[in-house]
Amino acid sequence: MELLIFREHHNYPDGEYISKDVVPTIPGPIYFKGMEESFCIKMDSRRKVHSSYFIGTDWLTSEKAVYVEPKLNKDTNQINYLRMLLSTLEHSDVSIHINDLFEIKYSQPLIEIPQERDMLTPMLVLYFLQTLRVIVRKGLKKSYYRVYNNLQGKVKGKILVSDTIKQNILKNKTLSNHCAYDEFGYNNLENRLLKKTLLFVNRYLKEVGIRQVSDELSKQLNSLFAAFQQVDSEISLNEIKYRKPNPIYREYNTAIRLAKIILWRYGYSIGNIRNQTKIKTPPFWIDMSKLFELYVLGLLKNNFGEHVDYHVVIRERELDYLLNSGDHKMVIDAKYKKYNEHSVNIEDIRQVCGYARMEGVYRRLNFPENLNIPCLIIYPDMMGGVDNFYGSSFPMAMEKIPGYKDLYKLGVKLPQY
Repeated sequence: MELLIFREHHNYPDGEYISKDVVPTIPGPIYFKGMEESFCIKMDSRRKVHSSYFIGTDWLTSEKAVYVEPKLNKDTNQINYLRMLLSTLEHSDVSIHINDLFEIKYSQPLIEIPQERDMLTPMLVLYFLQTLRVIVRKGLKKSYYRVYNNLQGKVKGKILVSDTIKQNILKNKTLSNHCAYDEFGYNNLENRLLKKTLLFVNRYLKEVGIRQVSDELSKQLNSLFAAFQQVDSEISLNEIKYRKPNPIYREYNTAIRLAKIILWRYGYSIGNIRNQTKIKTPPFWIDMSKLFELYVLGLLKNNFGEHVDYHVVIRERELDYLLNSGDHKMVIDAKYKKYNEHSVNIEDIRQVCGYARMEGVYRRLNFPENLNIPCLIIYPDMMGGVDNFYGSSFPMAMEKIPGYKDLYKLGVKLPQY
């Protein structure tokens, strides 16, 4: 297997084309979740390679795998997508959209990549820990669970006759009985699975580490372990496989799904984490454009809280954000692309202005019909952008787009390595 490395939204590093010696036949495009409007990587008829705003790894052919790493463009440093994700996960009402961020192709053959290029596991670890924080904050779930115990001088629940004969009677322990009975408490299947995965994550952070966010994670682990103090970590593989989700517990379902993925990646053995220079991963893709959208949502939530509506649907049109906070009422769109000092894509202008002229938006914002609703386009700006939207940094940093009334743009700095 050969691994071809690309940059996100960039061309093949050794030139714009891939020769027939490297890839004999032109492969078909790879789409994110099968959506033809969202391609991850493709090669045109001239053998020129195009990547989009997705990072990850996948099979280009049966023998050639492609790896796309994060970078907005050739003029910027590499974007720290883990810090973006961590910031996004701080808001529980934002983190519910994280499932839209990535695609994992479990049914396809594994791809071997260097450990340091593993982008999927750190993302899953962060997502798991933040989901666990929400669970702990709300309180661990209590439920009935099965207990198997060898009781002396008493009987509880159902006597396990075969075990009692083998372990007690044949060993002259006539007063003891192996019993199975139900108890109500924290040591249930779900919590034991989460505790086991938490131990995996702790070992992963010690052996491999996520240096970009290590300080934040180390502070979280102690409090999480304290919350699971009454929970065992013993759980069988069959129990993991056949556990069914409970629709009432949304965070539990998310955490358990992530726990299964993390444990599966290391063969359910904590010893497999140690001393790995290469790992095998299923093909996966992470949508950086969606991550930027959620990162901006987190920044807006930091300042305006519940006054920000996300993905509002009006007349079959889906708006990124509606801001309805006192003096700040506007339609906001996030664009994960580079704008130079003066230009803004005309299609982006048409889109956001079209949203702002919808009667449903006027009603939603309770805005005077004789005035234009202000529009704002937020985009990445690694040099002159703002770090947050607190206080006056939001309205003061907005830049009016020349030639348009009530239309603004605002650059946002993204975390970098």
